[in-house]
Amino acid sequence: MKPLTLADARTIITAAEAKAADIGQPMNVAVADAGGNLIAHVRMDGAWMGSIDISINKAWTARAFDLATKDLADNAQSGDQFFGIHASNNGKVMIFAGGIPLSRDGGIVGAIGVSGGTGEQDQTVAEAGAAAF
Repeated sequence: MKPLTLADARTIITAAEAKAADIGQPMNVAVADAGGNLIAHVRMDGAWMGSIDISINKAWTARAFDLATKDLADNAQSGDQFFGIHASNNGKVMIFAGGIPLSRDGGIVGAIGVSGGTGEQDQTVAEAGAAAF
């Protein structure tokens, strides 16, 4: 399985930035490798500074659990199977929409994390980035 490269990350980020510009919402976009380590991050002009860490942690979370953060969030509500998971891993787990694992050749090779808008906007931009991969 070929690992995620910086060139791949740039392709993913470019597509995500284009979608964010299209919807008129500046975003932070992060791409992590198979180990959950940051490969690249972009903070678009006007994107929230507070969303830098969130986007990076969404990418980490999507890779750590090999699950879209939106799906993790759906199962992390009170009474559900993953309730309280956001407090694990020293609070690094993000249960907001916008984190998606990236796969190639049948294996997870990394993840994208997007933050800066509503959950729906973050998810839409993350999906655009993932689709470019």
